[in-house]
Amino acid sequence: MPLDASRSEPRTHRLSAQEARQRLEHARDTRLAQLRALAGTGRTADDGFLAEQKAAVEGVLAEIDAAFARVADGTYGRCEGCGKPVPAERLEILPYTRHCVACRSRTA
Repeated sequence: MPLDASRSEPRTHRLSAQEARQRLEHARDTRLAQLRALAGTGRTADDGFLAEQKAAVEGVLAEIDAAFARVADGTYGRCEGCGKPVPAERLEILPYTRHCVACRSRTA
């Protein structure tokens, strides 16, 4: 899909629950593959770098699970900070995000 550089307004199209679940399933499958790859490195669990990578991936998996819960309760796609819809572009990149860019930058 070509990029339209002249477009400055975010898309108002919201993901359907089915589209959101598909994106979240893909993100979860990707993270689970990363965990399997980390386990197959031959490095020991007490390796600090490996432990940090594993913890980061597990943290994203927890965020993905929370996003599935938001889909189920109908709050998916709403910023937890300001309550406004999260732009579709952001959800395409981070389907498990809880915040719009402005609120995320305030919480980081």
